[in-house]
Amino acid sequence: MTEIKECVVVEAIRSPLGRSGWKAAKKKGQLYYTTAHEMASQTLLTLVNRVQEKSPVFKPEMIEDVAWSVSAQFGEQGGNLGRIAILVADLPNDIAGWTVDRYCNAGLQAINSQAQAIMSGCGDIMVAGGLEFMSKYPLGSSLLAEVKDGRKNKLHKNFTKKTVTMGMAAEKIAAKWELAREDLDEFGASSHRKAIKALRDEKWYKKRICPLKVEDRDPKTDRKIRDEDGKTKIKIIDKDETPRAIYLDNPEAAMEKMRSLKPRFQIDGVVTAGNSSQIADGSSAVMLMSREKAEELGLNPMAVIRTMAVAGSDPILMLEGPIPAQEKALARAGLEMEEMDVIEPNEAFASPCLAFAKHFEYDFLDPRVNPSGGAIALGHPIGNSGVLYFVEMVWELIHQNKRWGIETLCGGGGVGIATIVENEKKFKP
Repeated sequence: MTEIKECVVVEAIRSPLGRSGWKAAKKKGQLYYTTAHEMASQTLLTLVNRVQEKSPVFKPEMIEDVAWSVSAQFGEQGGNLGRIAILVADLPNDIAGWTVDRYCNAGLQAINSQAQAIMSGCGDIMVAGGLEFMSKYPLGSSLLAEVKDGRKNKLHKNFTKKTVTMGMAAEKIAAKWELAREDLDEFGASSHRKAIKALRDEKWYKKRICPLKVEDRDPKTDRKIRDEDGKTKIKIIDKDETPRAIYLDNPEAAMEKMRSLKPRFQIDGVVTAGNSSQIADGSSAVMLMSREKAEELGLNPMAVIRTMAVAGSDPILMLEGPIPAQEKALARAGLEMEEMDVIEPNEAFASPCLAFAKHFEYDFLDPRVNPSGGAIALGHPIGNSGVLYFVEMVWELIHQNKRWGIETLCGGGGVGIATIVENEKKFKP
């Protein structure tokens, strides 16, 4: 029998996030003029290059498998993006690739599945990445595809009998847990404040960011901007455009605006655009190794993946899935929530995050919660979010010199996922 191995994180990066601009006449986000496979391949190649910089003896062909998560596996995001990213990046052909979907859980599932392969002895070096290009493929677009023989796609009709929209689920959770609009708004504002502070701390911000090359185009005409030789100019995107600085620089004006927002999903509701996640574009990736392989290559672990869990939940109150998932993960690790130094719940909406805080008995404004901001400020690029906020969690543990971190995400249909990592404080950035 193969002994259980330890799985360590040796590199973790993410792209800057772009605002989604898929609606007609809406200003296009900064990543609009790239493609899904370009984002994924650039992120993957940067990940590989950064590991090579740390360890000259590391070779790309040592990677056994690349798992890439994406929710809307459709169009440019279809066709096994994990393998496509390898080929577009001109990495060795003998690296395998596959694609993962578990709705919003997908990114963390990619990480967990690759970690499980390493732990079970089925490989020593794995990559897990995530991407969502919501400017081109809005939420739910892959569910609307029609079959060629003209029959209607009944999935959406049949599926919605069992569940509700995520916005309505957020309202139902707010009602169940007796959450006040004022608290939801304050949580949303705090997400922006933390994200802006992190962005302005350039020393630490740059370490986790993978700049992306994007075609430069005229925003009014959509035409490519060319240089003197007629070649398309390329822009380097290296900062998030999603967080709003006004929440840090002029908090009174920001809160006045937030309080004026109308409920989005229910006339007398409490869920607004201000306390909900942003629709965004982006990609992220992490490289995982067995501890033995990392030591052989002279790499100090950034973090060790200690345990993980998934759980199903009520499909109507679908955003509560992280509660049982976190309970399982904590029990498996023999830990309590109070021992966690970084708590990274996905901010799909503020209401489930406040529900988690009530359940596990911590203050929803606890500085341990999403210390560099969450999806309300940065965005929730569905298939990317699990990897994106894993990257944030790992770097925040290193930045703060703390030990334990837990990440959790809810998912459509009532699924939750959670992962616990440990910073052994051996990594020197």
